[in-house]
Amino acid sequence: MRFEREPELVHGELAEKTLPNKSHGRIQQRLAVLLDGAGYCCTEVRMRLAEDLYRIPDVALFQNGDPGEEIPSSPPLIVVEITSPDDRLHDILQKLAEYEQWGIRYVWLIEPELKKCHVYRNGSLTPVSQFELPEIPFSLETSKLFA
Repeated sequence: MRFEREPELVHGELAEKTLPNKSHGRIQQRLAVLLDGAGYCCTEVRMRLAEDLYRIPDVALFQNGDPGEEIPSSPPLIVVEITSPDDRLHDILQKLAEYEQWGIRYVWLIEPELKKCHVYRNGSLTPVSQFELPEIPFSLETSKLFA
């Protein structure tokens, strides 16, 4: 099989990630720069959530420095998924739930096409106008991501 991007492994099956567009890439870059001072930030890093589950979040932030492993097997403080036009809602929600079950405290979703941001918690998406991390402290008005 050939993939345009590195695929994720979801319960033993390879899952192709959708290709990002310019808006996706720009927001990913901006967010990574803004988060970098708050911890160890990285983009598009494969993470081992379980023996048969590897995901590649758009942005991840580790609070206590470099996770040490090339393929982290311990949850970061935050993961961010940025939607692309070809993403399916069911697949996005499944991925967000897996992140939360793995123990990630902050799971954020950004929809560039709609200029909306959400926090995922307990199976629900809550629209937000500001992302906050009280323990760092970090705060970001989400409108700045779309400027």
